[in-house]
Amino acid sequence: MFNEKRSSMLHGILLIALFACAAFYIGEAKFFKEISFSPMIIGIILGMLYANSLRNNLPETWVPGIQFCSKKLLRLGIILYGFRLTFQEVLEVGTAGILIDAIVVTITIIGGIYIGRLLKMDSEIALLTSVGSGICGAAAVLGTESTIQTKPYKTAVAVATVVIFGTLSMFIYPIAYRSGLINLTPEEMGIYSGATLHEVAHAVGAGNAMGPEVSNVAIIVKMIRVMLLVPVLLIIGYWVASKAGHGTDKSKGGKVNIPWFAIGFLAVIGFNTLQLLPSAVVDAINYIDTFLLTMAMAALGAETSIDKFKKAGAKPFILAFCLYIWLIFGGYALTKYLAPLFL
Repeated sequence: MFNEKRSSMLHGILLIALFACAAFYIGEAKFFKEISFSPMIIGIILGMLYANSLRNNLPETWVPGIQFCSKKLLRLGIILYGFRLTFQEVLEVGTAGILIDAIVVTITIIGGIYIGRLLKMDSEIALLTSVGSGICGAAAVLGTESTIQTKPYKTAVAVATVVIFGTLSMFIYPIAYRSGLINLTPEEMGIYSGATLHEVAHAVGAGNAMGPEVSNVAIIVKMIRVMLLVPVLLIIGYWVASKAGHGTDKSKGGKVNIPWFAIGFLAVIGFNTLQLLPSAVVDAINYIDTFLLTMAMAALGAETSIDKFKKAGAKPFILAFCLYIWLIFGGYALTKYLAPLFL
């Protein structure tokens, strides 16, 4: 019986691994490279296509394997994400980038939760959308999903908002900068881009389109935002426990759900800062990590049907649009008036 269950789980894992392989293959296409669509984003799209077509034709015994990818592999992927960062990168950007990042993340998350309440929308979707917009897109949404243990379709809805508005900015920023519509120095533009673009891929794509002086700063500032995921997840874990303690969620038992994967993420950053591993090994780890996160995204997509999007309604996209406007104009004002004080 045990071997039978394990075999069924393996079938589900292999199915998701095939989706991840397909996402990597599709991601190599020129079109997707030009718009900086990462395999993770393609993975969730493939998973959603499966959920809305073939899902009912495959054995239900495969479901545990799919859920294993969306839970366990997800946490491992977040931990290994730390190999993309070092603490030296924080020092290189200096006070301006760190301060603006902190303000952007704080206002985006708190403001998003407040707007979500005004819209009377699902509080978990509002939180996921706000953290995704405020920190690092899909990876932040995934980290938050693991902390609050919400339903997969809510995660998929939040990721969809990040993809739509982040991709828009990736095209708008270079055009506005090249045309002179955005009046910032290259270093200021790098800070602005890194502090307001949704995904790491978006910061890389837009930065490269504006030149190395912008892209180098943009990527480092973006990575500092990624680091802020750790304290944010710890605060969210405490917040979830507080709600449980006040009787709003008895299933959590009132205990702080410490996201150990977030601590692991920070520990890996510290280890990577020491530069003990050859760059080729780190590159290989990052490649494997992207594959694991792509599997997690595909698994989340496989749990998301069109009916669940309809259930979520238009409110998540209204919230994401409000946050998008704040990031563009609020982020610009912060960069324009704060950055020169420290540069």
